[in-house]
Parts: sequence; structure tokens; C-alpha cells
Amino acid sequence: MPTRIPQIIIPHIRYCAVGCAYIQASRYHKTNKHQQVKHLYYCCIGLLLGVTGCQGQSASLPTSETNDSTTIQAAVPAPLVYDTSSKVIHIFVALCDNTYQGIVPVPAKIGNGQDPNNNLYWGCGYGIRTYFKKSAEWKLLSTHKIDSTILERVVFKHTQKNIYLIADAWNGKYIEACTDAFLSGSCGKMKDTVHVGQTIIGAAGNAQMLAYIGHDGLMDFQLPDTYRNTDSITRDIIILACYSKSYFSPLLQDAGVRPLVWTTGLMAPEAYTVHDAISGYVKNESVESIRSKAALAYSQYQKCSEKAARNLLVSGF
Repeated sequence: MPTRIPQIIIPHIRYCAVGCAYIQASRYHKTNKHQQVKHLYYCCIGLLLGVTGCQGQSASLPTSETNDSTTIQAAVPAPLVYDTSSKVIHIFVALCDNTYQGIVPVPAKIGNGQDPNNNLYWGCGYGIRTYFKKSAEWKLLSTHKIDSTILERVVFKHTQKNIYLIADAWNGKYIEACTDAFLSGSCGKMKDTVHVGQTIIGAAGNAQMLAYIGHDGLMDFQLPDTYRNTDSITRDIIILACYSKSYFSPLLQDAGVRPLVWTTGLMAPEAYTVHDAISGYVKNESVESIRSKAALAYSQYQKCSEKAARNLLVSGF
């Protein structure tokens, strides 16, 4: 059913129509200059008053359906529907990239940010995908490519609890977009879902815990301070990147997050640290216990003292 035109602008539309008709006729019939100017005057006045009338009436157009009019309303996005009975951990991995990141170069094969299978932070022995696939705590459910930005996504489920783990391998060239996506999810500004078989689970801001793994790109670029909490939900975060507390905390002050583990110095963001921290998280252990598990794993694999690892890996603001 068409929307009713407000009565007040109908005369103005007629003015415009008459003027346009006269102008069209003058193209085929000889008219003097005075008549042509008059016809153009009618057209312009009609247009002007028509637009003015529409603007003046916009606030009083019907806002609900009546017998002789139909409401035109802006579309409101439907809320994302997903399984809220399960917990989700979402890991954002910026693949190591010698070309596009300000890092100390690693061997070319493992520093190719466009090759997840051989990448230091993904396909190598201590990369996220490989390490979690070998873990007895997690079962791999799916592996697939998203696009040229997110080169691969893996989804795991905990072997004993109703907890899913999503990990995304971001093309190293797009580390800035990866960092922004992590921050946007952490504050609830970006929310998503992921299909796992017949189940839909939350992702990004719909996850309970988010983690970032990779080079600290905030050393190389700046992001606007727009990561403010949008829904009063506190999300847990882990950021394994060099000096992550110093660089990320200014952007997360108003995000409503609870930092479980982040760093005070240079570090190797390999999978064993976040894996063991998550092991404590899954068991609902305290923040200090989660941090301790991360520090012990880092100390073991990096062959540094436990004290040094605890000084490197800290919690809270």
C-alpha cells in the first residue's frame, strides 16, 4: 500500500508540474521570452515549495500504520542467536611476517605471514593450531579458510567441558585489522557467531574470553581510542605480545575487560603460554593461578627462571 503524500505539498507539486509542462511545450511551439520566463518561474516555485513542504511535514508523517498509509521505518538488525549455554574462547593470531611487521626477522619460511601452514605462530610446533591439535585437553572440530584476510580458522571443543575455542590465523599483512578486531571484540563493539555443525556459538564480543597472539603492532601504528564497553559485560583477555600491558592498556581502560595475562617486556608469544593459562581458566581458577600457570609454562619452554617469567607475565591494570 503506497505511503500517503501530505496534502500540504500537493498544490506545490501541481505548480511544478504545470511549469514543467509549459517548458516542454515551448520546445515545440514558438513562445516569446516573457512566456518562457513565466513557465520557468512556475517550475522553480513549485520545486522550491514542494521541497520546503516535504521538509516541514517530515516530522508529522505517520509513525504507525493506519487505514490509508503505510509506515516506512529503518531496518533494525536482528540480534545474533547462538548457544549461550556454552563458553567460548576466541584467539586472534597475527601471523609472523618479516615483510609487513616491524619485527627482528626470523627465517623466511616461518616468517611468511601469508603461509599459515609454516608460520611461527600457527603451523610450527609451538604455533596455535599445531600445539592445540596435539593437546589432550582439546578436540579439533573444524578447519577452514575464511578469506584473504583470515587465512584459516580452527574450532576446538574441550574434552570434558562445554567450552569451545576458536582461533583465527590473520594474514600478517593485516596485523592492524587483527588488532582492531581483537580490541573491538574485547569491548563488545564487534560481536559475531560461528557455525559448528548444527550448533551456533558466540565469537568476538560474544565470547567470554579473547586472546591476542603475535607481534605488538601498536609499536608501529596507532589506533583511535574508541574501545569503550558497549554492554556492561566484563570479558577476560590475554595478550601475548611484547610490552603488551604498556601498549594495550591505554586503549582498554574503558573497555570493561579483565586482563588475565599480558606482558611487561620482550617475549616469544608461542602457544604453550596461552594453552596453560586457558587450562586454569577452564577450571575456574583464580586470576593469580592462571597467571602462574602461564609463567611456569613460559619458564619451562624458554628456559628462564620462574621469577623472570612471573615478572614478564602479569595480570590486571
